[in-house]
Parts: sequence; structure tokens; C-alpha cells
Amino acid sequence: MPTRISRAKLTTDIVLAGVFALVCLPFALLGGVSDVLILVVFAGALAVRRYDPGWSLAIAWVAALAQMLLLRDLQLYDAAVLGVLYSTAAHGGRVVKWLGLGSAGVGAVLATAYLAWVKPLIDGATFAAPQDTIGTVILTGVLFVASIAVLVLAWTAGLLVRAVRDTREVRRREEVANRERELAEYRWVVEQERNRIARDMHDVVAHSLAVVIAQADGARFAARAKPESAVDALGTIAGVARGALGDVRLLLAELRHHETESPQPVLDDLGVLLDQVRAAGLDIRLDEHGVRPELGTGQQIAVYRIVQEGLTNALRHGDAAQPVQLALRWDDAGVTVELVNARRADVPPPDSHAFRHGIPGMRERAQLAGGTLQAVAGDDGLFRLTARIPARTGRTA
Repeated sequence: MPTRISRAKLTTDIVLAGVFALVCLPFALLGGVSDVLILVVFAGALAVRRYDPGWSLAIAWVAALAQMLLLRDLQLYDAAVLGVLYSTAAHGGRVVKWLGLGSAGVGAVLATAYLAWVKPLIDGATFAAPQDTIGTVILTGVLFVASIAVLVLAWTAGLLVRAVRDTREVRRREEVANRERELAEYRWVVEQERNRIARDMHDVVAHSLAVVIAQADGARFAARAKPESAVDALGTIAGVARGALGDVRLLLAELRHHETESPQPVLDDLGVLLDQVRAAGLDIRLDEHGVRPELGTGQQIAVYRIVQEGLTNALRHGDAAQPVQLALRWDDAGVTVELVNARRADVPPPDSHAFRHGIPGMRERAQLAGGTLQAVAGDDGLFRLTARIPARTGRTA
């Protein structure tokens, strides 16, 4: 079957075959019309060597047999056989490829017999003397070794080029498959994290609305008897409503699939988390500076989850023999979380294009809380996680 090649490649092969014919034409003209016709057939074999290696091999055999039947001498155009054998191995199918190798062996035998025995007999040479016979046998051996070496070498070169090309294609397909798999994993992780964030925000908003409703009912009943209680209740409602509004803006319309009834963590739960990770064998050294400002519930959950995921990564991929530095730096605008741990020697640094399971979720957490997150694997063997979470998002006056 013809090989699907571009028109440019086919045009290139035809042009190269024409150039080959022009180079060989002066030598063919010395041999007469027969050599010119054989040259044309060989050039045709070269012209289709990549488009259809099987036909190219057949055409080359026709030209070679015609040359021997017409008792023509060895010519420069016989080099076309090398190009044809190269193409059978480099571009032919399974059958054509092995037919090319078989053709190299059979062609070497025929060429040796033709040049060492048939042509000398036709030209009138005699082998009456024993030394002449010995010389002919030696010549036959030398011609056979040279012929099969050159022909098989051309076929082997094509096979090596084919192997290199197939290896590159397999590598390219593996890279594409890996990128697609990593992208699918990244999207799955982000979707799962968004679902968990939606669950967290759902509970936050539900709690805030319950407080608003309770305070509103209390203010309504106390408005006449104790006006000052109503004023306090309205202040509480305003504060809770502001926090709920910021939390609602973090939701970003995610759909919640499988909810759980577990309570959501806040900043006060960080101590329990650190104790649990220390009990698992990780040496955590906490460095906290500044005064904690009032963080919204969504921001507290984001800080907790980022610290939790960062410590989990340190436990899984870090060197447990080295301490983990956790710093919480508070200011009026929010908190900066810095977590530094040593990577294990057997864990390679993450590639710049690879998608990790924990990092996308933490980054999504930070962004939906109005902050940022950076994760860097340094050349010094340390993994640095830095997150900035604002005190509150979406505050209204």
C-alpha cells in the first residue's frame, strides 16, 4: 500500500531522482541506449521509494535483472539499489522491510555470480589453468563479501533511522498522554477542592443566617421593652451579615455533591492539628508573630486547610528527620503563612509543568479566600510554601 506522505516529500524524491539521473547520464550514454533505459527505470524506483517502497523494490529488481540479461557492465546508476534498500527498511511495512533484507542477500549472490562468472565467460575469458580457477574463487569470495556488506549496510541504515523515528514518536505520544493525564488529574483535584470549599461555605452561611434570624427575632420582641437590647442585636446582625456576605462571595457558584456533617475547623483548631502531626513523627517548630485580627470564617478555614495540606505534604514527601518551620505572621490586613520543610533525597523536585494533587487545592483555597499562594522547590533541597490570606473579603460598610 502507498505510504501517506506529503506532496512536498514526494516532490523532493522526484527531484532527487532526476538529479541522480542527470549525474549518471554521461556514463550511461557511453554504454548506449540500453544503459540509458535502465537508468530511467532505476530513477523511477528512486522517485517512489518513500511513496511506495514495495513498488520501488520491484522496479529496482526489474532494472537489475534487465541489466544482467542485457549483459551490461557495472554502472554508476547501480547505486540506486542502495537507496531503494534503505527505503524498504526505513519506510516499508513489515513484509516489505524483510523483503528488502532478503533482496540484499539474493542480490549479493546474483551480482557476485554475474560479475565473477557469467560476464567473464561471455567476454571470452577461460579458466583452464588451476591458478586462474583459484584466482576466480578468491575473486568470487571478495565480490560476495563486498556486495552483501554494502547492500546489508544500506538496509541496516534504514532500519536504524526507522528505530530512531519510532522511538521519537513513542516518546512524543507518551508526553502527550502524560500531559493529558496530568491535566485531567489537575481538573479533578480542583473540582474536588471546590466541592469541599462549597460545603464549607454552605455551613458558614447557614450558621450566619441562623444567628441573624435568632438576633432579629430577639430584637423584634425586645424593641419595646428594652430598646438598648434591640440596638445590640442589630449591631450583631450587621457584623454577622458582613461576614456572611464575604463568605458568600467566596462560593463562586460551585455545586455541592456529597456533603458531610462534620464541623468546620477554625484557627483555634490549629493547636490540635499540630499535636496530631507531631504525634505522627514530624518535628514542627511554630513561630507566630503579631496580633491576630478578626478573620472571617471562610478565611479561617482557608488558613487551617492550607496548613493542614502543607504539613501532610511534608509528612509524605519530606525528610522527617529534619524539623518543619511553620511561621504565622499576623498584621491588621491578614496573615502570612510560611511553611518550610526538607525534601527527602529519593523524592525528585516537582517539574515546572507537572500538576500536583495538594498544591492546586491549596492555591484554590487561597484564591477563593481573596489571597495568594506560592509553592517553590528550591535547589537547596527545601520546599517553601507561602500563603497570604486577608482578614476579610467583601466587607461592606
